[in-house]
Amino acid sequence: MVNFYRVQDKIISRQKIDSVVSRILEMRARGFSQQEVADRLGVDRTFISRLEGIGEIRKGASIAVVGFPILNKAEIEEILRKEGVDRFLLMTEEERINYVQTKTGAELLNELMNLISEFRKYDVVVGIGSDVRLKLIKGILDNEVIGIEIGESPLTEDKWVDPAEVKKVLQAVKSARR
Repeated sequence: MVNFYRVQDKIISRQKIDSVVSRILEMRARGFSQQEVADRLGVDRTFISRLEGIGEIRKGASIAVVGFPILNKAEIEEILRKEGVDRFLLMTEEERINYVQTKTGAELLNELMNLISEFRKYDVVVGIGSDVRLKLIKGILDNEVIGIEIGESPLTEDKWVDPAEVKKVLQAVKSARR
């Protein structure tokens, strides 16, 4: 549906505005400078700067979260989405066991190496797990790791994770990085 607006003696197309804004954001996300985008699309560079300011949700560190075995996984994932976490990997105990059992040793090793490589790209990683797992995560990753311990190892059943604690940790990370 095309929306037109009459503003004094002009007819404005909402579809055209949406299209240009989408192109601006796509180009900026691909690494073009504000000036390059402005020149290519015929808009003022200051417009792009203001547009980014209007839409900015978070500035600062990239954040990833990894954790298992989590009883209230869906609730924690929803918090992570709302808080703007860049990447997360949460599993219940059943999902963790299935993940391991459905792969050959070589496949599992390759996937774990890929995950480690991926999570090393984030400025801060929040780990949710047992005392031993958190030590492993801190030892493997070069980035800052913040742990939320949910029990002593070995954990063999899903553990409830306090949503308020997760929010508190994420908000502390975000405020410290501004």
